[in-house]
Amino acid sequence: MSLISRLLKHKLLFSTGLVCIAGLIFFVVRWQMGPQLDAQLVVRRDFVQTVVASGRVESPHRVDVGAQLTSTVTRIPVNEGDAVKAQDVLIELAAADLLATERQADIAVTQAQARLRQIQDLQAPLAAQALRQAKVNFQNAQTVLGRSQDLFRQGFIGAAALDEARKVLELADAQVNAAEKQLETTQPQGSDYAIATAAIRQAQAAVDVARARSKFAVIRAPVDGLLIGRKVEVGDVVQPGKVLMSLSPKGKAQLVIFIDEKNLRLIKLGQKALFCADAYPQEKFEATLAYISPGVNAQTGSIEVKLNIDEPPSFLLQDMTVSVDIEVARRSATLVLPASAVRELGSQSPWVVRIDSGRALKAEVQVGLRSDGFVEILQGLEAGDTVLSGTPLVELGAPVRAKFAPN
Repeated sequence: MSLISRLLKHKLLFSTGLVCIAGLIFFVVRWQMGPQLDAQLVVRRDFVQTVVASGRVESPHRVDVGAQLTSTVTRIPVNEGDAVKAQDVLIELAAADLLATERQADIAVTQAQARLRQIQDLQAPLAAQALRQAKVNFQNAQTVLGRSQDLFRQGFIGAAALDEARKVLELADAQVNAAEKQLETTQPQGSDYAIATAAIRQAQAAVDVARARSKFAVIRAPVDGLLIGRKVEVGDVVQPGKVLMSLSPKGKAQLVIFIDEKNLRLIKLGQKALFCADAYPQEKFEATLAYISPGVNAQTGSIEVKLNIDEPPSFLLQDMTVSVDIEVARRSATLVLPASAVRELGSQSPWVVRIDSGRALKAEVQVGLRSDGFVEILQGLEAGDTVLSGTPLVELGAPVRAKFAPN
């Protein structure tokens, strides 16, 4: 072997040794620095705690529509699912007998009015004429009695003739009284006049009743809303007390959800919420918590909660499924960590593994709000601190290196 070959061989061995030494130093340093584990920076940001639940759309009340008389359905101009306005026709009933009754009532009013005109135009003038005639007769009887008394004193007539003159005067006086009474009955304060006017009012009341019953033959929508139920067809004989249609009033929809009883302490009347229909998950709308049930469902351990919809979207339908986020608390610029980074979170002494000077150290923390996989840190950490994500097995005090997820 030549000298050059030996030198090249020694140089290769030397280079290999240097590489091995460098690798050993690298691994020793890595071992001293500890394993590289997923880590999370403690950040400060606005934090909202929400209670999430699902439920359905429901009207606070449904308007049930029925008939107020027994009749046959002749026309139904609307179908289930139609939007209707107040006073729109929903059902028409056969009304021939009702119209006949209404005409009879109108005739009765005409007859009563004619009776009153008869009293005013005929009976009252005749009664006035009769009174004038009775007064004339009374005056004549008085004159005759005066002459008879003079003749009796002179002896020209007897007592019988005088008595006859007195009787004629008494009869004339009675006729005057009767005529006065007859005339009084034809005046506005009189009995005949009162009976006639009462008959008119009674007949008019009968007309009002007949017309009201005729209106019952056309069943109209009492409010704006959506027709969500129909239990009648043309030709059916309907009766009072039977529900024929159901309306969901417009603008009165509520959200009905059930939340776990453990969240009862978090919810209060007036809290704001965002909801979306499962059929339109990208569109969110506001609602306000309006009702909390006073009791807990023993079977499910849940509580019924209702929310008023501030501005109901046009596509919202009765019994539609919705998802609701109720905002129960809000913090501005608070420290936040993923809940998975906090160990023994449900205990009295939660803690995290904080990386300080390259070592894993235990740091007890005080937590506040929790929501959507995050937790508020009240004490124990500062903004910018590094903590291990999740719950990796690491010995406290051991060296460790942080590995942050790419942004």
